[in-house]
Amino acid sequence: MNSKYYFLILCSFTCLIGFSQLKTITNKTTYPFWINVPEKENTEKQPILIFLHGKSLSGTDLNRVRRYGVLHAMDKGRKIPAIVVAPQLAKGSWNPDKVLEVLEYVKKNYNVDESRIYVCGMSLGGYGTLHFAGKHADKITAAVAICGGGNVKDGCKLATIPLWIQHGDVDYIVPMSESKKVVEAIKKCDENADVTLTIIKGGNHGNVERLFHEDAMYDWLFKQKRE
Repeated sequence: MNSKYYFLILCSFTCLIGFSQLKTITNKTTYPFWINVPEKENTEKQPILIFLHGKSLSGTDLNRVRRYGVLHAMDKGRKIPAIVVAPQLAKGSWNPDKVLEVLEYVKKNYNVDESRIYVCGMSLGGYGTLHFAGKHADKITAAVAICGGGNVKDGCKLATIPLWIQHGDVDYIVPMSESKKVVEAIKKCDENADVTLTIIKGGNHGNVERLFHEDAMYDWLFKQKRE
């Protein structure tokens, strides 16, 4: 067996092992989605991590959602101790009620720890994260929004949950001011709100994707728990 053929066989086997729990769910909710369920879900309640993608991954091919973000990090070997849910938006903007529909489906059909429900997103998905949290803060535990923005009128609702908002200082696609004005609205409503704004030096609209491949975001999210 030549080395190239052996390598292809090995890669195929590795992919099968690594993603034996990763599958797609379609025609059950408005947004089709990927879901990855930890093996111990049968015996222990699991947290949920919802990932909302940006505009470039929109469409009707679910494989696009694996191009960056949480699923891309998993493709590269990251193990995430949660039920990972990654819906796909066909076009336009994320609808908070349709995201909630996905969440409610997962809660109904899987063994979920409802005190640990997290949302993260980048770019259009960063907006989607804050729009979802701004409307349904009572449904989630904490959220991370990267290089996005939100509605300032949602400031008081957003102030009720832990938020980590991150933005690059050389983002010319979505200006840093979009994140700053949301944080200001939250602080205006409650100066003691648990919101952190991190400005990433040298971060542009694309290279902040590396945050999904680092421990910090996951460590912060998974330590949050709703009473």
